[in-house]
Amino acid sequence: MSRKLFLVATALFWMAVGVAWLDSRSGSATPVVPPVEVGKRFTLAEVARHATEDDCWMAINGKVYDLSAYLPEHPSRPDIILPWCGREASEAYRTKMKGRPHSGMADQLLETYVMGSLLAE
Repeated sequence: MSRKLFLVATALFWMAVGVAWLDSRSGSATPVVPPVEVGKRFTLAEVARHATEDDCWMAINGKVYDLSAYLPEHPSRPDIILPWCGREASEAYRTKMKGRPHSGMADQLLETYVMGSLLAE
């Protein structure tokens, strides 16, 4: 009797773990996107003034992002991203410099760091 109970409890535990894992991969959690002031625009020169690990802005696909707080959270080493701080980084983001795009979940996460749009110079 106790062996059957153990097996059932173990199976239920692993099913719960599997469901939680699948739910976390589904991207069902919508990130909170901070409101962007309409008309907030930055020049590439302004973005360039934020080119350090502690103050890292990037221009990607016409938007400006403050990724300072995200750098320690990025799955790869920060030195992969650091050269793009203070720069226009659309191609680097689009291809990860390896010809592979970021995931849809990465795109959603990126939007949580948007500050405004990039002014054409």
